[in-house]
Amino acid sequence: MDFSENEDTGALRDLLRRFIEREVPPELAARWDREDNFPREMIKRLAELGVCGLTVPEEFGGMGRDVFGMITTIVELARCSSALAGIYIQNACYGSLNIAESGTDEQKQRLLPGLAAGDIIFAYGLSEPDVGADLASVKTRAERRGDKVIINGYKRWCSGAGIADYIYMLVRSGEADARYKNLSLVLVPTNAKGVTIQALGTMGSRGIPTNDVILEDVEVPFANVIGGEERWNRGWSLLVGPTLEAEKLETPALALGIAEAAVAEAWEYSQQRKQFGGRICAIQSIRHMLADVQTKLASCRLMLSHATWKVHTGQPSAVETSMAKLFVADTTREIVLTCQQIMGAYGYAHGFAMERYVRDILVMPIWGGSSAIQKNNIANLMRLPRE
Repeated sequence: MDFSENEDTGALRDLLRRFIEREVPPELAARWDREDNFPREMIKRLAELGVCGLTVPEEFGGMGRDVFGMITTIVELARCSSALAGIYIQNACYGSLNIAESGTDEQKQRLLPGLAAGDIIFAYGLSEPDVGADLASVKTRAERRGDKVIINGYKRWCSGAGIADYIYMLVRSGEADARYKNLSLVLVPTNAKGVTIQALGTMGSRGIPTNDVILEDVEVPFANVIGGEERWNRGWSLLVGPTLEAEKLETPALALGIAEAAVAEAWEYSQQRKQFGGRICAIQSIRHMLADVQTKLASCRLMLSHATWKVHTGQPSAVETSMAKLFVADTTREIVLTCQQIMGAYGYAHGFAMERYVRDILVMPIWGGSSAIQKNNIANLMRLPRE
């Protein structure tokens, strides 16, 4: 593996950093978090840079599938704001990745150009109040009636549903005892009659609220079933298909960006803050903590880069993506909490971004498949005997 950054990735990183410096000053990112409100039009600004096309085939107005570019974009946006990275994930990952991989020809033609242009945003509707990791137990029901599908149920943790156009929803479309065989994925317009969206307050990852979604006799066309007739009652294979490995990298990319920002703030703070007659960066315990977080940060980059390379080049990657999710999410939490400790009380106070980084990083070992689930995945995929 070549560890040098190629010219395209370097140019993309520079483009994004110039955009953030110009368009998203620190006080604006802080306001999005404080008010738990985010302007949807920011996705259009990102689309103008071309990054929304990194997961859209060229024939539909995109730049072709570029997993390295997608991950680079998430990391750079997360350094500024988890909300900014989040709306990009909703568009380029929840939307374009899934439709390009699993949509019918009609769905691709109808949705991908709009996704590439930043006109369409997806949210996920997978979890339910009593369903988290065990998605095969979903209870939200979908009944086919001719060319319509009628949906009733309750979805939870639908991040960004309040600003999305569609919810990419997992539903029970047959008998529950069949579990994996009677599931389908359906696109539910958020403005459909019978859809109620409620905000759930969270301590971090603010700006794009997470939502409960209540569905009461919601009617959608059968044309909104992902994969069409062939995938009705066969949606599980789409949920755990090739797109899953790319999607497992979204959370560690988000976590890495937050950790990079936290290390940068603590590093700078240590050179400005004076105690006992000198800068605290001269104190051995502080120097050791800073050396530790830089080392851990480098290891996270390598782990994520390796998994991204395997997905980008189409190699088997399920073990590596689970390892990256596990290691990066857990390690970046350690990094950010150490950075907060370096800053002392100022790392806990408003006025510095550190307290936001702490709140945002705490959820990373939970999002996108918890650390416990990733450990199960790794042990199972590596064929560790159960007895």
